[in-house]
This record gives sequence, structure tokens and C-alpha cells, in this order.
Amino acid sequence: MRCAIEKIETVEAGSGDVFADLGFQDAGERKLRVQLAMRINELLRDRKLTQAKASALFGIPQPHISDLKHYKLNRFSPERLIHFITMLDKDVEIIIRPKAKGHETGLLSVLAAA
Repeated sequence: MRCAIEKIETVEAGSGDVFADLGFQDAGERKLRVQLAMRINELLRDRKLTQAKASALFGIPQPHISDLKHYKLNRFSPERLIHFITMLDKDVEIIIRPKAKGHETGLLSVLAAA
């Protein structure tokens, strides 16, 4: 006769920031880079730019565009990603405001206007 072993699993709610939940010290910057890359990828898709054309526009090798499209962002600073957005004929506005209540540190976020 076999004994049934009951396995109990627990689920822990995330904070909403996967990078912070994974313990990255630079979680805010990582999240910002992903948000910027998401917007760049949307703009590239909307303009129907191939990786080769995006490479020529940004002046970077095509494999770097592939990294950007696949969110391998170690080689890209937030400043560089913002520059790419301006090269796609978009203005970038940075707004500094009081810290939101309930947060230890200030938040970084990207909002796209229509």
C-alpha cells in the first residue's frame, strides 16, 4: 500500500515589477529600458521598417537591432534608446513630479501619447 504525499504549493503575489521581485539592484533602469524598447519596437512595426532599414537609420549593426527586438538590452542605455525614439520622428518629454505615496523610491515610467 502506498502513502499519498500531499504537496502544498504557495503562490506569492508580485510587486508589479518583475526586476525588483527578482532582486536586481538596477530594477528601475531595467524596467525603463524595457518600456522604451517596447515603444521603439512599436514604432518600427508601425513604420514597417525592416531590421536592415532600422540599422541604417540608427547607425548600428543589424544584429543590435535584433537584440533590441528581442529585448536583449544590455548594450543599450536609456539615453541611447531615447535617442532612437527621436530618430523615429517623436518628441520625448521628461516630467519630474513628487514621488507617489507608498513607494520607497521614485518611479520611472514611459507613457506614449497618441
